[in-house]
Amino acid sequence: MKTGAKKPTWVIDKERAKRAEAKETVWLFGIHAVRDALVNPAREKLRLVVTKNALDRLEEAVAASGMEPEVVDPRKFDVPIDEGSVHQGAALEARPLNWGKLADVAISGAGAPLVVLLDRVTDPHNVGAVLRSAEVFGARAVVAPRHHSAPETGALAKTASGALERQPYLRVTNLADAMVELKEMGYVLIGLDGDGTVPLAEAMAAVGTRPVGLVLGAEGPGLRDKTRETCDVIARIPFAGAFGSLNVSNAAAVGLYAAAQRGGGKG
Repeated sequence: MKTGAKKPTWVIDKERAKRAEAKETVWLFGIHAVRDALVNPAREKLRLVVTKNALDRLEEAVAASGMEPEVVDPRKFDVPIDEGSVHQGAALEARPLNWGKLADVAISGAGAPLVVLLDRVTDPHNVGAVLRSAEVFGARAVVAPRHHSAPETGALAKTASGALERQPYLRVTNLADAMVELKEMGYVLIGLDGDGTVPLAEAMAAVGTRPVGLVLGAEGPGLRDKTRETCDVIARIPFAGAFGSLNVSNAAAVGLYAAAQRGGGKG
């Protein structure tokens, strides 16, 4: 390659995206979310803004973090978060967490060989609730596409109520590719949809003790065609009555519970 030769556009775009990602920060807010981030050694923490009252509540976590807090008047709590956010007088600027590669987490991560895959679920409150359920039922990861999914934000962290610091949330370039990778690792992928061909319990019984990936789509659109085709089976959660649909985070909780109970697991 000649000196001074132009780089291909795709190389320039990739380098630019990497630089932007390296500078990316997130503002976490609320007592629980900030406390859990402060005591998480894997979280790179940059700036802590608190009121005197919040500092009193976070004293131990602040001391453990080694950070120097900026103590401000509650009326001058000026940080770049959405107006109306319930920050409780505590906000922390930090780098997004890096959980590493899907293969490493899915094969040898903590917890049961169980993952949740979210197909274009963009509501941070739904994703936060899924992270909480995933942590409760011992899943290894929640996986979502890098684009068209809820990024790591203060609203997501607050809904997750600390789970964001402990439950791997991996955002991948291509969800279908990640699904294929999981299948090659021995995971059975169960898509959850109202028009599923078999009840969830029946699908779980057929899987036995093999690793499971639960695949859920956004409310409304549901699973995209490519996602649906990559699943091993599409299961439904049986319901009674005329109102027969669950919010995606509730459906994830039901699926996680069913997966965790296999073989007389947790009870």
